Amino acid sequence: MKTLLTNLKKWVMGSVNELKNFNWNDINDPNTIGVWPGPVKLLLCLVLFVAFLGLGYWFHIKDLQNDLAVVAGEESGLRADLESKASSAANLEAYRQQMTDMEESFGDLLRQLPGQTEVAGLLDDINFTGLGSGLEFTTIALDKEKAQEFYVELPINIVVTGTYHDFGAFVSGVSSLSRIVTLHDFTITPADARGVLRMKITARTYRYKADEKKPGGHK
Repeated sequence: MKTLLTNLKKWVMGSVNELKNFNWNDINDPNTIGVWPGPVKLLLCLVLFVAFLGLGYWFHIKDLQNDLAVVAGEESGLRADLESKASSAANLEAYRQQMTDMEESFGDLLRQLPGQTEVAGLLDDINFTGLGSGLEFTTIALDKEKAQEFYVELPINIVVTGTYHDFGAFVSGVSSLSRIVTLHDFTITPADARGVLRMKITARTYRYKADEKKPGGHK
């Protein structure tokens, strides 16, 4: 250990003496690099090493880091997509059950839409409801159909006479029918001097468009 310290001390002292006797102007002449002191050569090696590291980082490692950042971003997106698909797969049976329930509900709604051959029966139901409410029918007639995107609208023009109480019972009875019927655009005017009233109202029922391709309609 003592010998090592002695040799190190000699090397340091020799290096200091070389630096003292070194003509620093020789640095400008690369041809004199062979006579440069050891510390100067070491410093030059360190400078070149740092320079090569900087150039390597700038021209190679920096691009790799940019590529890594892009790949990391894609990984995050793929991970989120995978988690979403995994969640969907886990809930697949629940979604299928929901679809089945929706199809059953849709079927129930379709069954409430009268078929082409059932409209006459619906008119009879409306007429029976009105008579049962104490009304007298002046008019009950189908108007021109109006085609919508998924269904056909069937307007029914109705003119009845009676009292306010009778009208209320009629509206309540129509809303209780098994088929979908909506009431619109009503006007009430006196029918005679005895206090009898006349109500004009439009009832609308609906037919599923697919029914046009199925002559029997929905049963």
